Order: sequence, then C-alpha cells, then structure tokens
Amino acid sequence: MGNVESSSYQNHLSRFLPEEQTDIDGVFDTLSEMEGSGGVKTGKATRKAVTLAMLKAYVREALPEQMTLRLYSGMKSVDLTEKSPGSSEQIVKEQFLIFMSNLLKGNIEEKSGIIMRMISSAEGPVKGKQIQEFTEDLITSVVQVLNYRDLLGGWNLEKTQDPASGVKALASQLLSELKLEDGKKLAGPHLMEATCDQRTIENWVFQVPQISTFLSVIIKQGLFVLHSLPDQAKDIVNLVPKCKGIKGTGYVSLLDIPSIIYINSHLPSELQHKWRLLFSSCVHGESFSQLCGHIINKGPCVLVLKDLDGYVFGGFASQSWDVKPQFQGDNRCFLFSISPSLMVHTYTGYNEHYMYLNHGQQTMPNGLGMGGQHDYFGLWIDSNYGKGHSRAKPRCTTYDSPQLSANENFTLDAVEVWGVGDIPESSVIKGKKSILDTDPEAQALLEMTGKSRQSDGLREQVEDDDN
Repeated sequence: MGNVESSSYQNHLSRFLPEEQTDIDGVFDTLSEMEGSGGVKTGKATRKAVTLAMLKAYVREALPEQMTLRLYSGMKSVDLTEKSPGSSEQIVKEQFLIFMSNLLKGNIEEKSGIIMRMISSAEGPVKGKQIQEFTEDLITSVVQVLNYRDLLGGWNLEKTQDPASGVKALASQLLSELKLEDGKKLAGPHLMEATCDQRTIENWVFQVPQISTFLSVIIKQGLFVLHSLPDQAKDIVNLVPKCKGIKGTGYVSLLDIPSIIYINSHLPSELQHKWRLLFSSCVHGESFSQLCGHIINKGPCVLVLKDLDGYVFGGFASQSWDVKPQFQGDNRCFLFSISPSLMVHTYTGYNEHYMYLNHGQQTMPNGLGMGGQHDYFGLWIDSNYGKGHSRAKPRCTTYDSPQLSANENFTLDAVEVWGVGDIPESSVIKGKKSILDTDPEAQALLEMTGKSRQSDGLREQVEDDDN
C-alpha cells in the first residue's frame, strides 16, 4: 500500500475534512462498482479502479460527453509516486482524490497542471484553439449540469434565449484575459495559433476566477461529490441568481444563462442572490409611464434593451430610480453589452453622470439615461417611448463604453428590467406607486390623451409572485 501511505497522498488527504473524505470515498466506491469494473491487480490483491466507460455511465446526462472525457484525462494525468500496474488506463482511488484536491483545494500551479491536461491529454504546451474549445465546453457544461440538477433557481432554458451564442460570447470574454509572458493579449486569429505553456495557463486561471468556479461546479454537481455538505454549495448561491416574477407567463427573457451568470458576477455581492422581474415591454406594454411606474423606488436593478437590429445591451443602476432633473446613482453603476459581444463597462472617475430619469418637464431632457451627458448619453431611452440613442464616440465619458446599439440612434424592440437583491424596505412602506402616483402632470397628460391607467394589476402580478 505504498501509494496510500505516501506523504504526498496524505498531504492531499489532509486538505479534506473527515466528512468530506467519507463523501469522496463513497463516490469513488460507487464509480468503481459500475458495470465493467475489473479493478487493478497489485500482487495478490485487486484494487478498485475506474475506467472511462464507468465514468460515463455514472455521469450520464449530467455533463456533455466531451467534458466527461476531459475530467477523465485530468484524473489520469495525476502521476503517483509508485504507479500501479494498468493505472495509465484506469483511475485508482489515490488519483481520484488528488485530482479533487488539486482542483478544489489546490493553488494556482496545482489547478493549472490538471487544467492543462484537461485542455489536451498530450504532454507539453497547448494551442489557443484548444483553450477556446475547453472554455466553451466548460461553460456549456455548467449550464447543462445546473439544468440537469434543477439548480437554475427559477430560470429555465425555455424562458431564456438559446445559450449557444451566450456560451461563445462568454468564452470570448474569458479568453480576452489570456496573455503571453510578455503581457501581450491573445485575441482573434492570433489566439487560434498561439502556443501556451503552463505558466500562461497559470496566469489566466489567476486572472479569471470563473474558471476555478466553473470547474468546482462541474465536479461537485457533475460527479455529485461534496455537493450536499455545509459550505460546499456556495459556488452556486451567487452564480445563478434566483429568478422571481415570471411564473405563469409566456414571457421569454432577452438574456441567456451565460450572460446572466456574467452580469450577475459584476453586481455587488449582496445583490447577487436574487433577480426580480420588474418590467417587460412584452408583458406590461410599450409605454414610458409603465416603465417608470415599475422601476421607481424598487431598489437597484438591471436594465436590458434590444434594438431592432438585434443588439442587446443595458446598464446596472445601483440605487432606486427617482424622477428628478439631476443625475443620481453612484460609482457601482455600469453599462454592458450582451450581443453581439459580452462586455461590462465600469466607472471611469471622469464625472458622476451615473443615472438620470426625468419626465413631464419642459426645460430638461425627458427620458432615462446612463452615462455621458444630456443629449449624448451612453444609453438613453426617450420619454417618447420607442426611441433611444447611444452616443459614445469614441467612448462614453462616465463608463468608457463604446456605442452599445447597432446605430447611434436606435428603435427599441424590447425592454426588460430586473430588480436585484431583496425588495427595499422603502418600497414596502410606500407601496406600489407608479410615476403617475407621484407626478400629477404625467397623470393629467395621460388622461388628456384618453388613455386609462393599466399598471396597477400588472404591478400586483410581479410583486405577488416575488412574495
């Protein structure tokens, strides 16, 4: 039993609590008892071992086959001090535990060594194209395993956009941090043909914490190991926020699961656990008054727009929206794009033009804006609903964002707004008031046009579902 007693193995074993060791042992025993196990003979004894076929049979539809193969390659790459006969084709318990130790508890060097072999089972450097394929497989696997384990928190693949384009967009965003040792970033055609050694992968894993988080989710939920123990579910708690407000509707979000994960990761941590649908033009109607009525006094929120050219973009408002002719918000606000590319643009320090909402006044612009300045917002929805602009050439001064829409002046196709975090106490105290409740001029204007107020029932539907 030289391997079992080796100091290296004991060091890896000591990283796990007794209940964690028991859980890992149980999963390995289950794996090794799958149909087709022959074990590894060591002298007179036969030790339990796991083959690729057994791992596939155990994982089933929880993970894509390609990711199962990558996990197996990672386990197989663990080099035991005293290799057991046949260990190159079968995984023994020590390899299984050290694999877990390196990826779940290890330092950057340990993680990167395993990741290198998950990217390519061949020894030596890897190509940029292989890293891209690994990253896309990683994101696809996270979406699949969370869906398979029913851990999407109220979201589902039927009520969100097809994740395929989101997988590529998020992978491209994560790969944008891949740099050679001279600091040169790899992008586009240069990435595909670049040769990257383990040091490059180490720097990348260090710069992009999502890689470690995604792998942790895939291991725990895909192999169903350590998933139910205390403090082991924290990777998922803020990864995909709970979704509130879409029950019983035919509503389909403008977002896909990968983009939700990415945008949520940039929110303040205390707001990452829950998203509440406040407004959707598809559900509540195409009206600026309706939009305002559903977002005023509702706490921080994520605004998502889609223009007629198919571009999807928006902004995070760090405070409740309020109707007034001054800028509001703070430096936690940001703008973002979802399609055709995924990117977050944060505060530059140039000015404090974070958020702006005005309505029913003659001397100031009427509409909703974020960043830039009057008539030149990074993002703007005119009070004459349906029109907007993103005038940011070359960049928005507040957020350093480029033009987010396909054209500088755009026509809205759809809008949705998500309240993030818990409902603020002020909203509960003041009740469900729209801009028409607080702005008599806006109410009078609506009545003069002969239109009735339709927001009350719709607002009740969203809040009741949240409660």
